[in-house]
Amino acid sequence: MKDLFETKSKPIPITKDMVREAYRKVRSNKGSAGVDEISLKQFDENLSKNLYKIWNRMSSGSYFPMPVKEVIIPKSNGGERKLGIPSISDRIAQEVVKTYLEPRLEAEFLPQSYGYRPHKNAHQALENVRENVRNYAWVIDMDIKSFFDEVSHELLMKAVEKHVPEKWARMYIRRWLETPVQTKEGLVHKQGQGTPQGGVISPLLANLFLHYVLDKWLEKTFPTVRFVRYADDVVVHCKSENQSHYVLEGIKRRLSACKLRLSEEKTKITYCQDHRRERRKDYPKEFDFLGHTFKPMSKKSNRNSGVFLGFDCQMSMKSRSRIIAIWKEMDFHRESTWTLQDLANLLNTKSRGLMNYFGKMETRMLEKLFRHLDYRIAKWVKNKFKKLRSYQKAFDWLRDIKSGYPNMFVHWSISKI
Repeated sequence: MKDLFETKSKPIPITKDMVREAYRKVRSNKGSAGVDEISLKQFDENLSKNLYKIWNRMSSGSYFPMPVKEVIIPKSNGGERKLGIPSISDRIAQEVVKTYLEPRLEAEFLPQSYGYRPHKNAHQALENVRENVRNYAWVIDMDIKSFFDEVSHELLMKAVEKHVPEKWARMYIRRWLETPVQTKEGLVHKQGQGTPQGGVISPLLANLFLHYVLDKWLEKTFPTVRFVRYADDVVVHCKSENQSHYVLEGIKRRLSACKLRLSEEKTKITYCQDHRRERRKDYPKEFDFLGHTFKPMSKKSNRNSGVFLGFDCQMSMKSRSRIIAIWKEMDFHRESTWTLQDLANLLNTKSRGLMNYFGKMETRMLEKLFRHLDYRIAKWVKNKFKKLRSYQKAFDWLRDIKSGYPNMFVHWSISKI
């Protein structure tokens, strides 16, 4: 690889190390093939030549991206999410520019923005919302309609030009924005809007756009409210009913001026009912954020053995239903040739991820969720062993296994089987 990169200076200051580092990041994130159907494994077969080609073209200004491959993901509400998957080469090229620009843009972003940023995560965003609902009784639960499909190229490039004086970087960003999408029906060209949800650089560009459209604007226009943003998922905290309506109307006008819009069906004002606040029946009392539902719930007091009505979060019913649907689709209860260890190997990675994400906030809903998983494992036991045809016998057998091998299934650490 070294000999291929030993070339003369190029007009664009992209170095061999930048391309190599970008490749390492793309490889660690894995991902599927793009429109050219070249997988990471196939890309690695001619790694030196492939990386040289990317570096040579990017550093000379002759790099042009391939169309992005449209992949449709079903949503829990019955809708669809359209992802645009760039080729491996294009993901590496985007990573080069993203890594180059990210430090300077990070210096501009506000701390209330958590999505797709270094050293920030969803748990921090949830904790911020949890803290805010204790002090602010009213929440605007916002949903920006089709953000990644409708973001204006013209306005986004204005934000880019403010922080990116390098013409070559702006040139490549514009090329990525204008890259057509390969759908099953054919090639679809952009009409001055949209950035592929699935592109490496798209989250950084989205954060830059919403930094000016919402974050800075909210901070300046409504300094007394608080907000938390994770990519295009936004929660705004207000002190009073009147303020929440006033702020919501202002946000609608602001988004309209920036060629965006709210989803009327999914945007609502929520009243955060707890033991300190008067009862209200005219507003919703719960909202969803990052797979969790914030709502009134019984909490144990630290001062005594009593309980009180708090406003906190737990895994949402939508998340629970989605996970159960995935387990059903796996249909593993029919795999009677497997061993119990085979089944554990299949389920443990997913269970560990669920515990790491949802278990950080609270575990009651996880316990209920894993009861369902134990039921499906018991169903597998019934199908495999003729002597254990009843659920009672299957569960008794699993309890014996758990007593001897408590770590066989990761979720058994919190499951009450």
